[in-house]
Amino acid sequence: MCGIAGIIQSAQSLYHSDHLKRMTDAIAHRGPDGEGHWQNNNGTVLLGHRRLSIIDLSTGASQPMHYNDRYTIVYNGEIYNYIELRDQLRKKGYHFKTNSDTEVILAAYDCYKDECPDYLDGMFAFAIWDEQTNELFAARDRFGEKPFFYSLSGGNLLFGSEMKALWAAGTSRRPNLKMLFNFITIGYTDNPSDPAETFFADICKLPAASILTYNPATQKLSVEKYWDIDPAVENKGITDNEAVEKFNSLLKASIEKRFRGDVPIGTSLSGGLDSSTIVACSNEINAANNSHKCFTAVFPGFEKNELEYAKAVADKFSMEHLTITMSADELADSLEKLMYYQEEPFSSASIYAQYKVYEHAKQHNIKSMLDGQGADEIL
Repeated sequence: MCGIAGIIQSAQSLYHSDHLKRMTDAIAHRGPDGEGHWQNNNGTVLLGHRRLSIIDLSTGASQPMHYNDRYTIVYNGEIYNYIELRDQLRKKGYHFKTNSDTEVILAAYDCYKDECPDYLDGMFAFAIWDEQTNELFAARDRFGEKPFFYSLSGGNLLFGSEMKALWAAGTSRRPNLKMLFNFITIGYTDNPSDPAETFFADICKLPAASILTYNPATQKLSVEKYWDIDPAVENKGITDNEAVEKFNSLLKASIEKRFRGDVPIGTSLSGGLDSSTIVACSNEINAANNSHKCFTAVFPGFEKNELEYAKAVADKFSMEHLTITMSADELADSLEKLMYYQEEPFSSASIYAQYKVYEHAKQHNIKSMLDGQGADEIL
């Protein structure tokens, strides 16, 4: 993951470069490989980035990235079809100076404008400033894998990958009492009727599959959904066997695309069907950056401890199996740190297990992981 932050103000007055630096410092853990800051000539636009280098590790792929003396982007995520999309754009006359997916987003935006996210297969949250139209365009991926928080006050728009970036610039931490009440009474961590709400009254999140535009001159902010799924339409006229065949094809293709990074890639392995399937598919892919390392959280004495199943899968595919043991005492000791990173209430302690697994992966020099979440029922 990377970290993005930005300030769009109607006049150079309230916010300055030191505010932006505080914002990126607050999310430094998201990008240990580098940082970058940029502001336009009149100081009304300030963009910052913390980098975790996965695709194109060169300094030429650093951010904020500029394009055509017009666009500037800060971006968090990975575009899995960037190679195919880059080839399509080249046929349209576009040229590229880097091998990064970041530059592909910029060219796609120049070509397709607001329809740009429709062409992106990946997980992403990005913001592009257009110096010619003086407008910000931001987008979040279809399922909200990558975060994007923002606050608008007095004509000033602040945004970041985490709310602590906004707090670092002075945004209020005033609680959203309605969200708090819903969480305490019925356990909701989101508001189904208003997906932009957070647990803080002055901070919103860009909903999944949505784009945001903001013009500081008119102070008009617009949020629109760009994608949804209609199961009735998607499944029309398909047999069970055809569905199985299509599922296998899509799964293998998606895993293969996720091995396009330039760093070693590991896998999470819980012992369940989804993560075991990913390990099996990964084993079939002859990727040079497949580390053949898998990571499992172990719960001694817990009846649902799946170490036995995870070990069987790891042995079957000759994986280097690395385990991390969980305990209630460790959870209690780490709870404050965990809440610092989560920022809002969460519904399950399984987040702690994921946190420890990823921490363990980092200790073994793995900074890109394939993970299965929620597919057991499908499989």
